[in-house]
Amino acid sequence: MYVIDVIKSAIDAIHQISESLEGATIYLDAGCTESFQLLGAFPLFLEHGARAVCCLENLSSLDMVADWNGTTDPAKKIVVMTSSLLSDTHRYTLRCLSLNPSVQCCSIFTSISEIGHSAYPDSPLGPDAYREYETLLIQDYEELVNKCKTKLEHSDERNITEKLDTADEGWATFDEKEISHTTSPSSRGVYDDNSNEREQKLVVSVQHFPMIFCPMTPKFFVLPSGGSVAQASLSTEHEDSLSPGLPPVSTGMASDGEDVPGATLTAHFLYYLASKMDLKLEIFSFGDLSKTVGRMMTDMSSLYDVGRRKRSAGLLLIDRTLDLLTPSRHGDSFFDRVFSALPRKERSPISTHARTSQAQAKPGSTRIQRAPLDVRIPLDNVINKDSRAENFRLLEGIEAALCGWNSSSPDSKIKDLINLSSRIQEEKSSNSVKELLDGSFIAAENFRGTPYLEAVLDRRMKDGAVLVRKWLQETLRKEDISVNVKSRPGSVTMSELETMIKALASTDSSLLKNKAIIQLAAATLAALDDIHRDKWEAFISAEKMLHVSASDTSQSLAAQIGDLINKSIFTGLQDGKQKSSQGLISFQDALLLTVIGYILAGENFPTTGSTSPFSWQEEQLMKEAIVDAIIENPWLLENLNFVQGLSEELVAYKSKTSLQEKEPAKELDVDDFDDDEWGNWGDEDADGASNKDQGFNDMQLKLQLRDRVDNLFKFFFKFSGLKKRNVPLRDGPFSSELGFGGDSFESKGLLYKLLFRALGKYDIPGLEHHSSAVGRLFKSGFGRFGLGQAKPSLADHNVILVFVIGGTNGLEVREAFEALSESGRPDIELVVGGTTLLNPDNMLELLLGKSSYF
Repeated sequence: MYVIDVIKSAIDAIHQISESLEGATIYLDAGCTESFQLLGAFPLFLEHGARAVCCLENLSSLDMVADWNGTTDPAKKIVVMTSSLLSDTHRYTLRCLSLNPSVQCCSIFTSISEIGHSAYPDSPLGPDAYREYETLLIQDYEELVNKCKTKLEHSDERNITEKLDTADEGWATFDEKEISHTTSPSSRGVYDDNSNEREQKLVVSVQHFPMIFCPMTPKFFVLPSGGSVAQASLSTEHEDSLSPGLPPVSTGMASDGEDVPGATLTAHFLYYLASKMDLKLEIFSFGDLSKTVGRMMTDMSSLYDVGRRKRSAGLLLIDRTLDLLTPSRHGDSFFDRVFSALPRKERSPISTHARTSQAQAKPGSTRIQRAPLDVRIPLDNVINKDSRAENFRLLEGIEAALCGWNSSSPDSKIKDLINLSSRIQEEKSSNSVKELLDGSFIAAENFRGTPYLEAVLDRRMKDGAVLVRKWLQETLRKEDISVNVKSRPGSVTMSELETMIKALASTDSSLLKNKAIIQLAAATLAALDDIHRDKWEAFISAEKMLHVSASDTSQSLAAQIGDLINKSIFTGLQDGKQKSSQGLISFQDALLLTVIGYILAGENFPTTGSTSPFSWQEEQLMKEAIVDAIIENPWLLENLNFVQGLSEELVAYKSKTSLQEKEPAKELDVDDFDDDEWGNWGDEDADGASNKDQGFNDMQLKLQLRDRVDNLFKFFFKFSGLKKRNVPLRDGPFSSELGFGGDSFESKGLLYKLLFRALGKYDIPGLEHHSSAVGRLFKSGFGRFGLGQAKPSLADHNVILVFVIGGTNGLEVREAFEALSESGRPDIELVVGGTTLLNPDNMLELLLGKSSYF
């Protein structure tokens, strides 16, 4: 039986391009690196004869020296794989070619289709994007080579100060540092030695490679954070928009999507993904932007596509704005808690460059800074001191090899490596070791047939930790390692996990052999740490209290929100240092809880118009609490849009008042009243002008802050009116039925409710079906002769693909598979995808941070 597996499909796609990979040096951008790392695809490149795999953004002239196959001939072929627009990676591709003058063939694989390039507002390419780019890249490369050759013939200068002139709008150019290497003395010989190769015209080919996504499990995937599809705007700024990273509020008036690049790129990605997986899609949509994407995909289909032998599948598209509570919640999900507890890798230079160039970008081309999916699992705690010393001795050996390799060469790259080694030597701290020993999740990796991430995806935190401990115990037994640990059934402690991890990592062979379970166990330790555990549980408690208060009165809910804001004053930074905390919820956390409170208020205390669900007095108390919290902790406001421009003044004001509070009160003495000073009493300008001015400025600052807070609460009205303005939620039956397992139907997320009703073949108002080519033919022609089709249902398909436009999280995915399990349909295969992986911090960034329209 054919089983849907997104990991297998992506690996098969790599096998299909094996001919291009053989003998090539492969360069991956940040998005592809995320994708292939989670896919576990790097061994495949070696299997297909690749010389090396390198980073496109941080490429080096030494990349061509590294060769996994052991050959000594210079590389003649490079492969660039990117999840971004060709215009975004152009500067890096051109630099890659300039560093490798012996290259004769350059193959570029991009996940963005030709129509996607032409439809994106910030791209200068047209409908024939690939052919256009091949010509432009060759032209720019030849121009660069000629400039370098001329400079070498007439000057010994090491740097070229002028930049490349590119007439086409949108192309990123080199800066002085990036291009200086091409005319360094060390590169002169390279250009001279390869003059014959440069006489041969460079061959460039651009191909579409749509299978670039991040598989968390064979049934769950998201898009790479550094890719153009995930970063593309999902809405333009207007009354019904909350953030460019979220679809607009569904009002029943879906647009054509031409002004929303994210709609076009998402439609093309899903269309070609289904094509590569040999799926014939029957499309259903829920939400305005989802309807737009569904119509685009329907228009892309043809009778040829439908007539081919493909497996039928149902595609359900959902707007994230129809359910903002689920990704904002701190649910009982092992997957979410682990990912939230682990640090993320820094954003890629490509996304940063694209972000900084938005000032000159066309309307609608706003980029969203998505959080990187490459989480770093700290492994330094499981490595003993002797192993750390061995790592430093290894670094010393690398440094010695670099120094003796070519000490006479002034090549800047060799110097850079030597400097890097010296820097690591100087920074022999826990942080340095931590960076060297960090691990990461790999979805395709398993232990003796056990797919780890797939097994823990549908687990609650307690159950997931117990399962990890069980895997550790089985591994220790198979490795014949005895550990004296007392375990209690049903609960896991940090100490027992630490003991078993260190025992399993005691030898290098065991560490390498069992690194997958060791990394997962170390990630579990991070989630069980007191700081993360207590904060997560505090959030769960606060969210429960908000739900209870929302079922009571608006006064009770407002009081609960105000109490959370007031408590957040005691959790924050004081002069950049951590205060003695009396609570776990910070001011930003309290703001997210306020958003949750307003969403609940809108559902339980509906109002008319754009008015608040709270009374004036209730709202005023919340406003005063926020003003007091900001004045008390102004150091934590840098990522909040509504105080932009006031942060520095608020910090200065708080510092001044703190100094005044620390100064001891001066005691008055009779001698202080000198007769000679009585004459100055009437001179107010001389004595108090500066104080008056300062007082006026302080008062003005507070007034400005109150105005900002007033605007913030007007923005909160959008959240309280979501259910009323969202047509599918307003007309949908999602508030009264009961589910299974003792949990009320209402407490579940929207995806669970949709699947529960769809698999039960209940009617769902607002769910639109997009007819395929054959379906339109029956409706328009054969239907007149009584051959019309019955009303299609999502449950008619044995394969269901769900894609949440705007992002999803582990809790929502777990609930989706719960709905499938409770439907009694074991014959159905469910695959869940989303634009990105969301957690509560990401939601705060989208709703109130720099990625918000507020």
